[in-house]
Amino acid sequence: MTEPNKPRVLVIANQKGGVGKTTTAINLGTALAAVGEPTLIIDIDPQGNASTGLGIGRNERDLSIYDVLMGQASVAEAIQPTRIPKLSILPATVDLSGAELELIGAEGRNYRLKDALDEYSAHGQSQFKYALIDCPPSLTLLTVNAMAAADAVIVPLQCEFFALEGLSQLLNTIELVRNGLNPVLEIQGIVLTMFDKRNKLSDQVAADVREHMGDKVYDTVIPRNVRISEAPSHGLPALVYDLKCPGSQAYIKLAGEMIQRERSRAAEAAE
Repeated sequence: MTEPNKPRVLVIANQKGGVGKTTTAINLGTALAAVGEPTLIIDIDPQGNASTGLGIGRNERDLSIYDVLMGQASVAEAIQPTRIPKLSILPATVDLSGAELELIGAEGRNYRLKDALDEYSAHGQSQFKYALIDCPPSLTLLTVNAMAAADAVIVPLQCEFFALEGLSQLLNTIELVRNGLNPVLEIQGIVLTMFDKRNKLSDQVAADVREHMGDKVYDTVIPRNVRISEAPSHGLPALVYDLKCPGSQAYIKLAGEMIQRERSRAAEAAE
């Protein structure tokens, strides 16, 4: 059960690149904030695309997740507001690419993010209902830190041929983290992304994933949509760039579905 002042931490992860992790983090976070759920996005990808996509320029990131992992700043000090009400970000900088080497041999290196978030919550500083962690597209110490700190994983899965193979690898990783570092880690849901209704392969992949993973797969499917692709270049979530486009509407539906799952989980835990 999530403690008072402790956000529900959801890591958005897939070891495969180009599946919509950052797009999902930005737009799901925006949709959650839009329905009144204060949300923090934690950008733990050295590319810093979630930070850029929310309009935080590289010269505006005085403190970042790198400083937090290195113990040089607290979470409270590094968080920045975005132009979206109720949505904040803990940004990333390119310094993060060296964090793995710098943390080799460091005490508690797998728990740096968890410890920082726990400290933030313990002091009653957190005003967030959710924290979404945008991970790099690989299994690195950064991804391990994210999973060690998380309550659950949201898996964006592109509707293409090798999707199930990549999913199998990710499920093995989650199991390893659960057994070795974080026994409460669970899969919150799998979201099918870049769905092209004109392509029979998308339908086939969606059907295969639902057959293998059952109700872990969200009903909401994110379509392939040019407006979603354009939005980051303007430093805006798609929901702000073009609220009415199919991609934005899909992320609004996904947020509603995610919230419903969280409420059901909380109700079961309270019984």
